[in-house]
Order: sequence, then structure tokens, then C-alpha cells
Amino acid sequence: MDLLNTLVDKGLRRELPTREEALAVLATSDDDLLDVVAAAGKVRRHWFGRRVKLNYLVNLKSGLCPEDCSYCSQRLGSKADILKYTWLKPDDASKAAAAGLAGGAKRVCLVASGRGPTDRDVDRVSDTIKAIKEQNEGVEVCACLGLLSDGQAERLRAAGADAYNHNLNTSESTYGDITTTHTYADRVETVNKAHAAGLSACSGLIAGMGESDEDLVDVVYSLRELDPDSVPVNFLIPFEGTPLAKEWNLTPQRCLRILAMVRFVCPDVEVRIAGGREVHLRSMQPLALNLANSIFLGDYLTSEGQAGKADLEMIADAGFEVEGTGEVTLPEHRAAAGAGICGSHEGAGCGPAEGAGCGSHEAGGRGSREAAGCGSHEAGGVCGSAAAPAAGTKAAGDPRTDLVAVRRRGAGTDLAPNA
Repeated sequence: MDLLNTLVDKGLRRELPTREEALAVLATSDDDLLDVVAAAGKVRRHWFGRRVKLNYLVNLKSGLCPEDCSYCSQRLGSKADILKYTWLKPDDASKAAAAGLAGGAKRVCLVASGRGPTDRDVDRVSDTIKAIKEQNEGVEVCACLGLLSDGQAERLRAAGADAYNHNLNTSESTYGDITTTHTYADRVETVNKAHAAGLSACSGLIAGMGESDEDLVDVVYSLRELDPDSVPVNFLIPFEGTPLAKEWNLTPQRCLRILAMVRFVCPDVEVRIAGGREVHLRSMQPLALNLANSIFLGDYLTSEGQAGKADLEMIADAGFEVEGTGEVTLPEHRAAAGAGICGSHEGAGCGPAEGAGCGSHEAGGRGSREAAGCGSHEAGGVCGSAAAPAAGTKAAGDPRTDLVAVRRRGAGTDLAPNA
């Protein structure tokens, strides 16, 4: 396809595709899907080889959030039967992190529910960061605590944090449809504060909330302009007890197209498959490694993920390798810049770098997380025609509530984590 050849050429040069080209990727047929994956895979391998970075979530404080993010199981008014607990002590958080690091994770993502941290909360998290760093040489730590006040990003950086996550989640035009207690601009401001403090910005999206293709392209183009080093792509986990519990809009094919589009638009950025991959990609997860170079290991914030051992086996079986602590994730030009370049027409920057990533309100999972999907507001549905499923099986677009399980182990419990 001329489209795919053009996109590969642009990806290797870090040149921004046109909006029409990005939309065309989302509109490709099932017959062309493997060609799309192969093309985006060329761009992924050019910048990241066959390495897969493993990240591990530690939920420092779960539930009882005052914000009303529709996708989140921890939201104000949520009826989801999730774990609820207040701040973990630094030693307990460090022990939880150690389990993920022993399983091969390179980065620990410290996440806490809430609108944003108080200064006392920043002190708590700073103590946790120091404990993790002291006990684990070479570990990266990303904090995800919600909206930041002036000076808080600098304090986290001084404590040893490497990155800050705050997701944009969806397009600016539809943001008010999913959250009313804060604004899209609030999120952008927080990512800018993190970036200005010298933290690596991590910011992504949630797909599957009923958004259109145009919304998906809008948010990905906004992310490129913000220039985060890491872009987590979440697929909505429709938790019972949340307003989006009935939004089962994704198929494995749709998810792969979304990941391919993100890779073409931000070719040299760490693209992370975040929450919802087990629910929506299912048996096609290995194909997605040709598009993304980063995943979460084990469980998410409030939902169970695939067993850590199964993640490692999947990576090896698909012909990829786990990125070591001594390896640099980003391409040399981004790592040297310290802020990264998503790639502009002239190879300059992608923007001021504002959207961060692990998601203090996640979408049910590991990143923005529990609600991650193939499009923050799309009604993806079945991506192409298919034969009727055999008796006892589910069609591609059917709700898979059987795959949604609340996390009952790891942080906040007495049970061993899934890592």
C-alpha cells in the first residue's frame, strides 16, 4: 500500500504524518491489518530494536477519589468492588516494588488516587522513592499523583524521581464528557510542570470510551506536540459500578490499528501498552509487541493483569527480549536531549512536553489505566466482517466481562503480588 510505504518513510525520518494519513490507518480493513502491523513494526524496530521495557505498578493509595472521571473504578461515587486503603508506608511500598523488579521490571510507577498531592503527600512519596532507590540499583521511578501544585515536581525530582505520569486520556473537545471536576488544561499544565522540573514526561490516552477516530487522532497529535518520552495506550476496562461499564467498543483488530497509528505519529517515543491489553487484545497481544516497545508487568492498579511469568514467556516466544537496566530505552537523539523528540518535519521537537502517564486516575488498570481502550471515546466495535462464532464462543465485539477481575493481591493486601 502506498499509504504504508509513505508512513514508514516518514517514521524513519521522524516526520509527522498528515491527519488524513493517521485517520486512514484507523480505517484500514481486516484484510490489510497484518500489512499495517508489519509497516509500523519497521518503525518500531528501527528506533527500539526488539527490546521490550517492563514497568511495574505500585498503587500507593487506592479508591475514595474525589474526582469524577467516568472511566475510573476509584472515582467519586464508584460502586466497583475494589480494594480501598490509605497511603502505604515507604517500606511496604518498597517491598511491593521489589517483587516487580525481581520479575524483570526496569521502572516502578508509584500511583495514588486523588485530585493531587498535598505537600505532606509529596513528603511521603519522596521517602518512598528514596527507599526504592536505595534498595534497588539502577531502578527508574515514575510518580503519578494527579494534578501538581507549584514546586511539587521539583521536590519529587530532588527526591530521585525520574519521571512523572499524567495522561491526557482523550481529545480536548470531548474531555468534558468524561470528567467535570477538572479540565483538559489542568492536565496539560501538570505535564508542563513535570517537564519544566527536569522530569521525563509520561502521558497517554484511553481508548474505547466511545470516542470517534477524529478524537483519537486529536489526542495523539496533542501528545506529540507535548513531547512526552513515554506514551501509554490504555484500553478501557469497563468496570461494573462505573458510568462506562457498558462501553465494550473494542476488538483486538481495532486495538492494533490504534497502536500502529500512535507509532506512526510518535515513531521514536516509548509506546507502552497499558491497561486493558489482556481484556481487548487477548490472544493477539504478541502481535502488539511489533508496535509497542513497553508494557506493564503483572497486575494493574485495581484490576488483575496477566501473570508476570506469562508476560515474560510471551515476549520470548514472540522473538523479543526484555530490556535490561543497563540499556537506554530511548534512541540516542532523545536520550541526549533529555526531553525527547517525537519528531517534527524538521526533526526539531514535538512540543513542550506536557502530558504525563501512569495516570493518577487510571482507567481500571495499570495506567490511565483501568479504562484503557482503543480510543478514548470511540465505539470501535467489530473492525471487519467475520464468520459467526461457534457455539459457546464469543464474537470479537462481544463484552468480555469474564476477563475483568478486581485485584485482590499485592499492594494493600497480605497476599503475594502477581509479578
